Amino acid sequence: MRRLLVVVLLMGLSGLFVLTPGLSDEDHQQARRLKELGEILPLEQIIKAAKARQPGRVIEVELENKDGRHVYEVELLNARGEVWELYFDAATGELIKRERED
Repeated sequence: MRRLLVVVLLMGLSGLFVLTPGLSDEDHQQARRLKELGEILPLEQIIKAAKARQPGRVIEVELENKDGRHVYEVELLNARGEVWELYFDAATGELIKRERED
C-alpha cells in the first residue's frame, strides 16, 4: 500500500486546511489532476458523506492508493472523545469501511 497524496488536518470549526509538511508540490498537483480528470471526488463531498455517517469533527483526511484504488481515509472525533476512521472509494464515494480507532 502506498500513501498517495494528501494529508489534510482540519483545525477546529474554522475550516482552515493545513497541509502536512514533507509532502511535495508534485503530490498536491497529482491530487488536483485526479480531481480535474474526474478520477476522484472532491474532498468536500467526501467530508459531507463522512459527517452524515459519523457525526463529529474531522481531524484528519488522507488520500491513499490501496491496491490500485484511490481511497480517502477520514478520521472524526465524536462528542464522547472517540476517534472513528471511515474509508471511502475516492472515485465513487462508496463507504468501504467504518471502524473505531483503539
